[in-house]
Amino acid sequence: MKPKILTTLARYDGRQFGADLVAGFTVAMVALPLSLAIAIASGAEPADGLVTAIIAGFLISLLGGSRVQIGGPTGAFIVVVFGVIQQHGYDGLVLATLMAGGILLLAGFLRAGNLIAYVPEPVVNGFTIGIAIIIAASQIEDLFGFTLAEAPANFLETLTGLWAARATWSGPATAIGLSTLVLIVILRRVAPRFPGLIIAIAATSLIVVLAGLPVDTIMSRFGALPSRLPMPALPALSPARMIELLPSALVIAFLAGVESLLSAMVADRMIAGHHRPNAEVLAQGAANIGSALFGGLPATGAIARTATNIRAGGLTPVAGITHALVILLVMLFGADLAGHLAMPALAALLVLTAWNMSEPGKWGRHLRARRSDQVLLGLPLVLTVLADLTVAIGVGVGLGLALRLRRRGESPPEWSPPDR
Repeated sequence: MKPKILTTLARYDGRQFGADLVAGFTVAMVALPLSLAIAIASGAEPADGLVTAIIAGFLISLLGGSRVQIGGPTGAFIVVVFGVIQQHGYDGLVLATLMAGGILLLAGFLRAGNLIAYVPEPVVNGFTIGIAIIIAASQIEDLFGFTLAEAPANFLETLTGLWAARATWSGPATAIGLSTLVLIVILRRVAPRFPGLIIAIAATSLIVVLAGLPVDTIMSRFGALPSRLPMPALPALSPARMIELLPSALVIAFLAGVESLLSAMVADRMIAGHHRPNAEVLAQGAANIGSALFGGLPATGAIARTATNIRAGGLTPVAGITHALVILLVMLFGADLAGHLAMPALAALLVLTAWNMSEPGKWGRHLRARRSDQVLLGLPLVLTVLADLTVAIGVGVGLGLALRLRRRGESPPEWSPPDR
């Protein structure tokens, strides 16, 4: 349960600090547009994403059980956060996030971090692909510049609304969105260690500003971004409200625990290391409590940002702390510039994020899996898209554990590392 930073600082030197500094800056350039885009897609304000990346990202690196884990808002939370805000308002989301943090702290103290191995991998793959489908569908509006009459409540209503709004299609928005998408893909292949995300989004957003294109930006839609952190405050607490939000808090805690431990496993394989799962769960709990106190979003370990940190040369949790401080500096001194980022460019980023979340390289393996594993994947996927993520997780985990009892003579299969 000991944070990794206490282990790594015992032999810390100038060479490691230099490597962590470069990696932290690189990851911050990736995390900045992602944090803004995830907050917007979740139905929150763009600044909420930055607050989450700063507060939660700092605490996850400071207290976590992985040397190189990077934390913050992730795409896995978009669906559940959007649903909680729609049903209970943003104050309800903050309270649910605070409760989720408490649940994760309790899980960490009870040393429940190792229980992730007993959740069947097909279940997690199923609702992750379902979330990816919903995210991609939700970004079509901004990617192609459609104007919907009202915000859709679910996946089917999104498709219906997009078809009804097809006449509002915008050529300039489409050109900016698709150009950003292509540029990100090219930069990732040509210079994978370079912060291509921020370069692609900044370049196409600059075209919007210089050419005066009729394309929405963060500032035109949401107003200016704040240039300071909000003061911490407790959300309104009441037993009735907490009982009402308990299902949402449990889902947030489950997603944060699963995603962070999966990310730590990916990091272990990339650096030939070994994370401390219970310390990681405790860090996720503290990070979600901290994010809630500052009015932020739920947070967890981010697989793509963690991998970027490793590829950029990050060696210790100091890289993650640096990443959070760089985003804070951008908020303090560069909020006006960030406000000019184009909405179609951010939508393109999230479409690509959704594609990576679905892990297309594993689709063939899913189709060749045994029938029971296909059911464990397909049922949560369909329930996530057409019903509700809470129902999908409950049904999937329950069915998966029942199947595990039936196969109790078998050892749990080793998780394959996610490629996101």
